[in-house]
Amino acid sequence: MSNPSNLKYTTTHEWVKTEADGTITIGITDHAQELLGDMVFVEAPAVGRKLKAKEECAVVESVKAAADVYAPVSGNVTAANTELDGAPQKLNEEPYGAWIFKMKPDNAADVAALLDAAAYQAVVDSEAH
Repeated sequence: MSNPSNLKYTTTHEWVKTEADGTITIGITDHAQELLGDMVFVEAPAVGRKLKAKEECAVVESVKAAADVYAPVSGNVTAANTELDGAPQKLNEEPYGAWIFKMKPDNAADVAALLDAAAYQAVVDSEAH
């Protein structure tokens, strides 16, 4: 699967979508869900939580392993996807449709500085060798 060009990415395999209201939506990439396998549990950060960039803030658990999800930028959590509580497999089925949490970034420029799709693909390719 290709990485959608309208999203930003992190080296820790999160995708970031900027919404019209300035908030951002965060999930895990197709590459991440592929490495982890079938998801069995998702723990999103609490709404209202203040996050620092690169802070561990959520956990995704699969039949193979548990993995931390990191805040792509600093800001406040505005929503958590409670749909994943009963259906964590949505992360496998629609990695770029199933989001984990949303946040209001402290600085929009931090979001712009994240990886684009080509730069993220280069990270994935380098890990494969």
